[in-house]
Amino acid sequence: MREPHIHGWCPGALRPMPSGDGLVVRIRPPGGRLTPAQAQGLATLAGQHAWPVLDLTSRANLQLRGVSDADYPPLMRGLQALGLIDTSSAAESRRNLLVTPFWQQGDGTSALAHALGEALVSPQAPALPGKFGFALDCGDAPVLRGASADIRIERNASGYLVYADGADGSPTGAPASIDEVVPLALELAHWFVASGGSLAGRGRMAALLALAKAPLPSRFGVMPTPAAPAVTPPLGLVPQGCVVGFEFGQLPAPTLAALGALGPLRVTPWRSLLVEGARTLPGLEGLVTRSDDTRLRVAACTGAPGCTQAAAATRGLARELAPLVPDGRVLHVSGCSKGCAHPGATLTLVATAAGFDLIHHGTAASAPDQAAMDAAAIVSHLQHLEHAPRV
Repeated sequence: MREPHIHGWCPGALRPMPSGDGLVVRIRPPGGRLTPAQAQGLATLAGQHAWPVLDLTSRANLQLRGVSDADYPPLMRGLQALGLIDTSSAAESRRNLLVTPFWQQGDGTSALAHALGEALVSPQAPALPGKFGFALDCGDAPVLRGASADIRIERNASGYLVYADGADGSPTGAPASIDEVVPLALELAHWFVASGGSLAGRGRMAALLALAKAPLPSRFGVMPTPAAPAVTPPLGLVPQGCVVGFEFGQLPAPTLAALGALGPLRVTPWRSLLVEGARTLPGLEGLVTRSDDTRLRVAACTGAPGCTQAAAATRGLARELAPLVPDGRVLHVSGCSKGCAHPGATLTLVATAAGFDLIHHGTAASAPDQAAMDAAAIVSHLQHLEHAPRV
């Protein structure tokens, strides 16, 4: 298998990443939210300077592809006018903050998101790796445990809990009042850097904790981290509005503009959008609004030729296979072993020069259980999967 090139960082707006179809420009909406003007303005910019289809990412970001060198400067000017870019690429990489979409007005989440975002771009903030992230999960119950993060902030009966996320979670954290949340999160981030967690711009909290070379500061060993049930991402009406999804997380620019006309939009880590205050389902073509939609059973990256890392096209195959995936399972079709579309363990196909490797339950980097499969062999395998025991 061809080894993919690992950048060790994610694209941003100020630090775009070259790909097979032009520059990849990733936008991190402040607080995970777009105002109507921002949503409609972003849709216009996508139509003028990029592919007119945006990608929703598992970090609740929006991504533009196909940006040419000539289109990049006017795109940046447009994003700056909308308030959607940071003052520097360093500030952009540090403001890696995932916010629960299920906050309520007045519950403190917006204020915390703003305060933590400002703290992360201040001169006193630690120089964190580009993929190091924070999860602000302060709704009625945690919903972001399945999303990648290094420092988690959750609400509990006595206020808040700030803790480091290890490979198997973290058994304890530091209790905090709302005024203590940001200082504690920054203290933990500084400890991560001081303990050797960041090497050459790379590093994650789970890897540092696994080494057990440095104990966590004592205040982060005070309160046990409560268990939380697995979350099934909702679609349709919720107390905060309406959640709509998209095939492969691809959001046409006209759809973004139409949804923005209905109200502010919250970007979720499940490649969906929450339309604030909406009490009916939007009547727009292409929306995924039902949890039994077979399009939710597949995940696929851009694939070839759009991504130079990919050994084959992915989304056409995933679309063909979606109706064959049993209910309750997810099939991940990856163009290479990086597995950008679905970092978790699941039924996985990985493109190679010889065909697709199959992993029964693992990530795109796992050892294959079957190698060099063609489309017919994959279809046959999925047809028999319905009666196989689930892992």
